[in-house]
Amino acid sequence: MSYDLSLLGWTDSRAAELPGDTVPGRVSRVDRGTAEVVTSAGRHHARYGARVRRASAADPVALPCVGDWAALKPLPAGDYELAELLPRTTAFVRGGVSRDSRGGLSGDGQGQVLAANVDIVFVAEPSMHATDLADLGRIERLTALAWESGGTPVVLVTKSDLFGPGLGDLLDDVRQAAPGVDVHAVSSIRGEGVELVRDYLDGSRTAVVLGPSGAGKSTLVNALAGGEVMETQRVRAADGRGRHTTVHRELIPLPGGGLVIDTPGIRRVGLYDMNEGVERVFSDLEALAAECRFHDCGHETEPGCAVLAALESGELPERRLESWRKLQREAAWMASRTDARLRKDLQSKWKSIHKEMRRSGRNRP
Repeated sequence: MSYDLSLLGWTDSRAAELPGDTVPGRVSRVDRGTAEVVTSAGRHHARYGARVRRASAADPVALPCVGDWAALKPLPAGDYELAELLPRTTAFVRGGVSRDSRGGLSGDGQGQVLAANVDIVFVAEPSMHATDLADLGRIERLTALAWESGGTPVVLVTKSDLFGPGLGDLLDDVRQAAPGVDVHAVSSIRGEGVELVRDYLDGSRTAVVLGPSGAGKSTLVNALAGGEVMETQRVRAADGRGRHTTVHRELIPLPGGGLVIDTPGIRRVGLYDMNEGVERVFSDLEALAAECRFHDCGHETEPGCAVLAALESGELPERRLESWRKLQREAAWMASRTDARLRKDLQSKWKSIHKEMRRSGRNRP
């Protein structure tokens, strides 16, 4: 089967970046040192070349990822080698953050790319988890990462048919958690809101769907594709949730144009290299902070604190303030871990240089 690469997002600017003696392909799936790539001649499996292996060994962010554009080197046997990745326009990266045995943060400051070259980041949050409402803190976290990726976040409150009365109030709460972001209620089973989602994917735009297990991501992808392209599980009657099925990320071209990347459920996603993402998600708090009496106000007990005043008046929910503080602390912690790793890498580099200089000096006549 042949493909028109322009419908997959290939452009003249990308063609200018393609090394000679290679052909372009878009990564549709990765698996242990090989990648499935879509070329104009069809789908192929390509093993990683030496340059890619060296780059990814130094930094996991350089590993090929679904959505990447790659330069492929044809091999005599008719296969391809993934020689190098073309520069990414956007990348959704999560940090290597986990909880240690004492409940604190731990990690190495390195990141993992979940999707590359995406235009739209669909943050899928089920309208209800058992007796709990949508997780607003998770929406804030994923939206911050979406802004940081370079893509445009859109929040989808899924399984809206299971919520019942009060859906409008829930959507208002979600909009407060993601200011400036489009928010839609979606029921993939009933087809409600699916066309609104499809409208974001005109032409060759690419979207990634992110969210927890049971959010209905694969069901939404199937609704967009107009068929069963991703396996799903039957919804449990007890709590309205589906069991997690997707175990890999995959790029799926949609009929009529556009592409979507389905992903496994995310249990926890750490921040990585945060600059403006948290500020954009908490633009309301940033605006309040600018009105505080002291420019270095910590929003704890200081007099003239506009943030605390908004909290006391009920204008600002306490949950949102705590979420802001938490993400700020985590972003600062990840930045310090990243800086420490960079310093270590630089020290190792200079040690190698000095060692080579000493070796060269000993070998001189």
